[in-house]
Amino acid sequence: MRPPAKSSPLTLYRTMLVIRMVEERLAKSHQRGLIHGACHTYVGQEAIATAVCAHLNSDDAVFSTHRGHGHALAKGMEPSELIAELYGRETGCSRGRGGSMHLFSPEIGMMGTSGIVAPCILQATGAGYSSLITQSRQLGVAFFGDGAVNNGAFHEGLNMAAIWKLPVLFVCENNQFATEVAFASVAGNPSVAARGAAYGIPAVELDGNDVLAIEAAAREAVRRARDGGGPTLLECKTYRTRAHAEGMGDFTYRTREDVEEWKTRCPIARLKQHLLKKKIATEKELTVVEQEVAALTEAAHEFAEKSAYPTAESATRHVYAVPRSGSPRDVPAHSSSARELTFMKATLEALTEEMARDPKIFVLGEGIGVRGGNFATTSGLFAIHGPERLRDTPICERGFVGLAAGAAMTGTRPVVDFMFADFVLDAVGEIINQIAKMQYMSSGRLKMPVLLRGCIGIGHCAATHHSGSYYSMYAHFPGLRVVVPSSPRDAKGLLKTALTCDDPVLFLEHRELMTIKGPVPEEEYFIDFGQAAIVREGSDITVVALALMVHKTLQVCETLAKEGINVELIDPRTVSPLDTDTILQSVAKTGRLLIVDEDFAHCGISAEIAAQLADRGFDELDAPIRRLNGQFSPTPYSPTLEAAVVPNGESIAQAIRDLCAE
Repeated sequence: MRPPAKSSPLTLYRTMLVIRMVEERLAKSHQRGLIHGACHTYVGQEAIATAVCAHLNSDDAVFSTHRGHGHALAKGMEPSELIAELYGRETGCSRGRGGSMHLFSPEIGMMGTSGIVAPCILQATGAGYSSLITQSRQLGVAFFGDGAVNNGAFHEGLNMAAIWKLPVLFVCENNQFATEVAFASVAGNPSVAARGAAYGIPAVELDGNDVLAIEAAAREAVRRARDGGGPTLLECKTYRTRAHAEGMGDFTYRTREDVEEWKTRCPIARLKQHLLKKKIATEKELTVVEQEVAALTEAAHEFAEKSAYPTAESATRHVYAVPRSGSPRDVPAHSSSARELTFMKATLEALTEEMARDPKIFVLGEGIGVRGGNFATTSGLFAIHGPERLRDTPICERGFVGLAAGAAMTGTRPVVDFMFADFVLDAVGEIINQIAKMQYMSSGRLKMPVLLRGCIGIGHCAATHHSGSYYSMYAHFPGLRVVVPSSPRDAKGLLKTALTCDDPVLFLEHRELMTIKGPVPEEEYFIDFGQAAIVREGSDITVVALALMVHKTLQVCETLAKEGINVELIDPRTVSPLDTDTILQSVAKTGRLLIVDEDFAHCGISAEIAAQLADRGFDELDAPIRRLNGQFSPTPYSPTLEAAVVPNGESIAQAIRDLCAE
């Protein structure tokens, strides 16, 4: 006999029972101490995940919130994997890395739950964009609570999905409280569904405890999305009948009477009555289902409790993707086929070559389409690839960076061109909490090939909101690659690597270098991350410099040579990973180290280099390590003030003289 469809009433009943019984088992386990952290149960809301997921395929991508157990189970996760994850065991769906709030099973399209409110909305929009690029019928589905609709991600995600008609289903589970704050008290418009009209999105308000009504609405929304009709917003009004998280107090913000009254509206009991009334199933048949689910739940619990904990040795695995094997991909620095290109032309050539090779690369940004970018970073590519692969965005950095995360998770390769590094600070949560951590939280099963590029550096009297560098900040976080090239040759080779690796990359280009010229080989080449360049060989002092400071230092080297000071100049090229071995080898030869960095000294990359070299190379030093940095100040506008806050050739030369004299 053919098994019943996932959307049949009897199957819906069984799925809701699985969710309810697993959650009740987890509540008991929390009391026993088997769960070591938070446990956010889905009791009372089972109808929503069950009904929506009944219409999803395994390759449809679900993105969820901290209350995501029900979504995972409805999408097809085995109870044993879910319970083991909350017990912190290696057999858990996230291999013990996630717990209650971070559930990953990309094999079934469960792309992750998040302890941060609302990124799931943007990531589902990104899955919809992947579908657009690959011309598949894959959907992106976001489940989120009422608290998320007052977050900027809700506006940005729905707006992008609407204007590009992306195949996305937005499901608001309005359980009436964001943690412990009543939705009615923080919403100027308390109807979530009514907000859909502002974006031109069809929206439906549903009884969140009526699984059949939600199933019918979800069926229509899914059909519409697959047929190219764009997104739909479903508001499912429901109520969680357990505390926000197990062990938390529950009656300072709502009453026992309210909770008990909502328990009488139980979605499972309601469907059971329907099945019996319509004679779809008998009491005996339903009892058999209940017994089967109870046995499944207990078997899952026993499996999880017997499973081993992850080993300590595995704690730092999957921070980065496994490097691609092969021989070195660079070409000799003085290739006979080199020609002179500007920094900007070299990066444009890299992007042009890789977009031609890989149809899954697309670029997001403001003015990067027909206009070709504020710094001509995408000039001419719109005419070749069109608006889907060269997508002009609204001014919503958090939105399109979050979209890029979801797109990368679902198989495409987004490039975010954010013009100035200062602008992307609006999206720092998406970069640090989502993009940087995704490979790790998914135990390496999700890749994050996102390239985030933009201008850094002081110059052109751009003042404080267009002059930041930020590479020290991003280099602090595991999971990110941070690239700061100084020459056209390096810029092309490093960008080619960034466009072909599986890690997220911050590619930061100093504005004052965009028009400099230098030799760039004609043959294809790549420069691997974590390999510093010896820009100039010397014997008396090692100077480590970044970006524009490489050029400023190089300009004074000949003058210093006439004074009898032979400088060895090293450009790290990437600050994460940082090649301290090359610096150490140089210091072993020269005995002295000066670090020149335009950015602040306080907690900066110069401090990190100094600390590592003091630790590893103390015996090689003939003098203290010195640093020359920009002033600890926001960047001023006036030319005289701007010049006063950054190192120049004169100050670099004097710092070298002073250190050589020590």
